[in-house]
Amino acid sequence: MHAWPAPEVPALPGRGRDLRIHDTATGGLVTLDPGPVARIYVCGITPYDATHLGHAATYNAFDLVQRVWLDTQRQVHYVQNVTDVDDPLLERAVRDGIDWTGLAERETALFREDMAALRMLAPQHYIGVVEAIPGIVPVVERLRDAGAAYELDGDIYFSVAADAHFGAVSGLDAAAMRLLSAERGGDPERPGKKNPLDALLWRAARDGEPSWDGGSLGPGRPGWHIECVAIALDHLGMGFDVQGGGSDLAFPHHEMGASHAQSLTGEFPFAKAYVHAGMVALDGEKMSKSKGNLVFVSDLRKDGVDPAAIRLALLAHHYRSDWEWTSGVLDEAVDRLERWRAAVSRPDGPPALALVEEVREALAHDLDAPAALAAVDRWAALQNERGGTDTGAPGVVSRTADALLGVAL
Repeated sequence: MHAWPAPEVPALPGRGRDLRIHDTATGGLVTLDPGPVARIYVCGITPYDATHLGHAATYNAFDLVQRVWLDTQRQVHYVQNVTDVDDPLLERAVRDGIDWTGLAERETALFREDMAALRMLAPQHYIGVVEAIPGIVPVVERLRDAGAAYELDGDIYFSVAADAHFGAVSGLDAAAMRLLSAERGGDPERPGKKNPLDALLWRAARDGEPSWDGGSLGPGRPGWHIECVAIALDHLGMGFDVQGGGSDLAFPHHEMGASHAQSLTGEFPFAKAYVHAGMVALDGEKMSKSKGNLVFVSDLRKDGVDPAAIRLALLAHHYRSDWEWTSGVLDEAVDRLERWRAAVSRPDGPPALALVEEVREALAHDLDAPAALAAVDRWAALQNERGGTDTGAPGVVSRTADALLGVAL
């Protein structure tokens, strides 16, 4: 599966700072020191609907992570999956009377268009679950053969008791885990499981559902969590730098994925930091497909909204915060974009090298994008009010907005 065209990232004077970011597993800031190649895995979409602003906010956060790393003159090895076979996708296809593969292909293509329009940096490996199944099967077989998984009526389940570190990602107790498991795709009430929290690794073939050759597992398809584990281990290995996604993935998805990988390899941790973006709400409720309260990036673009304004609207909120989308949020972003573009359109302006360092410092401190925007706002206000004599300043500001914030002026 191919990703989208990657925008060119301008080089800035000087060198960026190492990233300090909030790690869900420790509950505090950690300083990431990836070495010359930073490794990041971000969980991708289940493509049964177009990109909504909750998606966009999440991918914007991890786009900033990459931009901070690139500014430190590191390379970035970024992997993202597409869950192109799963219950919600199959259910939507049945509801709409269309082929599930066509639905997945259509929505994945639209997602690519949205990401390109928003100037999100593309992953080096963009991998659909369907194409990854030949690599997922042996991972499940190894877990089963090691005693970390068991069979139940043809299905294969992971035993959470196999990982001594289970619970270390989310920090939740068993009761909270059980509630979230039921809400987020698990089946804690299924009879016969050794532990209600045990997660499905391989779903045996059912009538009317797609299935694949599972070798000794029998025909079927993979569970949700194991897909990301197999893809991440194949392309990044254990101990990669950041596992990312929305805050609703901390449990069960990232918790289970970590335990799958740690049980499989005997190594700890699966990822050095677990980083989670907040949720976006509309009309007081989290924006989600199940609620149907979605604002789509593609619809905003069709209405003529500049993608740079959409990106500024996302950047106006700290990535870990939960916030609400309103018309006022977009109006403020449109106004800010106009002010910035007016400021950099002049032939000279106030000195801007200090601004570069302000933006760098803000982003290096847990991706504080609102503080970075405020720094550019101050320069733009000074430029639009009084101007300056530095002929290179507008270009420096424009390149800074592009390189570090992904906003093309």
